[in-house]
Amino acid sequence: MKKALSLLLAAALGVSMLTGCASKPKETTGAATTAAETTAAETAADETTTAETTTAAETTAAKAETGSGTVVRVGGLKGPTTMGLVKLMDNAEKGSAKNSYEFTMVTAADELTALVASGKVDIALLPANVGSVLYNKTKGGIAVIDINTLGVLYLVSADTSIESMEQLKGKTIYLPGKGTTPDYVIRYLISAAGLSEGDVTLEFKSEAAEVASVLAEDPNAVGLLPQPFVTAAMAQNDKLSIIMNLTEVWDSFQAEGTGSRLVTGVTIVNRTFLDEHADLVDTFLDEHKASIAFTAEDADAAADLIAAAGIVAKAPLAKKALPYCNITFLKGEEMKDALTGYLNVLFEQDPTSVGGALPDDAFYYIQ
Repeated sequence: MKKALSLLLAAALGVSMLTGCASKPKETTGAATTAAETTAAETAADETTTAETTTAAETTAAKAETGSGTVVRVGGLKGPTTMGLVKLMDNAEKGSAKNSYEFTMVTAADELTALVASGKVDIALLPANVGSVLYNKTKGGIAVIDINTLGVLYLVSADTSIESMEQLKGKTIYLPGKGTTPDYVIRYLISAAGLSEGDVTLEFKSEAAEVASVLAEDPNAVGLLPQPFVTAAMAQNDKLSIIMNLTEVWDSFQAEGTGSRLVTGVTIVNRTFLDEHADLVDTFLDEHKASIAFTAEDADAAADLIAAAGIVAKAPLAKKALPYCNITFLKGEEMKDALTGYLNVLFEQDPTSVGGALPDDAFYYIQ
């Protein structure tokens, strides 16, 4: 059992830690790994390691050949950020989408950033901080158009008496990946709760499977894990419970009116494509919003599509994980406020995590 869980988690974590998930972009450090992390967490349920293009690609390519319009090439990672896209993918395959689309899914963040950098995709669903890193490295060559996933980090333990950050004083938290998103987030929340670094011990493990093993052996241990590792760990140990949703904890510490959120995934667009095809980008946003709404409105059908797309191995597992993946749709000023606050926290802890500098206003596409 431990070996199976270990294989599942290791496949998702790659070099760094978790989403976001996959190996980090080759020229980024620190929380740029986070991206890799969180997205790795996202890919946990699928053992495939090669890029896949859906049959929607063939459908939309055929449309393009007949002169029906520009094909919008969309890239995503196998995990929560792309789970909200499956209805649009299905519509495109059936020919009912408004735009013509080609969808490509990969398992590692560096694969996707390479596709963006080489101009092989027009729109990409990436870990939030990687979007900032790309913006800096391309000197404004991309723009963020929406937030598709909020936080996927949870504190897990068999000790259900812990209900607040303050109650973590004197505790040890086990987590994977020093210098990654979970590390930055928990340090920020510990500080926001009025605790010092000496009040809570952070013990880092090389992979999430090790964290799950500690939780299985010590009923008082507290682990910090992302989805879908949380679901996997709880499935293997029925004594474990989610004791804190760090997205909710983050929200509770924000000053009124700031709008800052704990963000996992964003959708970015190539700036040249946006300048030339703003109408297609706007249509994509409408269709992306509708697709994300579908996952919330019809979990059974969404889970079937998620499994069929190869994002999660089985529909029942996908349905079980969906409520905890925080799939969402934020655009415009709401998107800007949420993402700006999140990137500020990362920047204050490690500027390299966002590419060395905070993005300026041109990073945010406001319709």
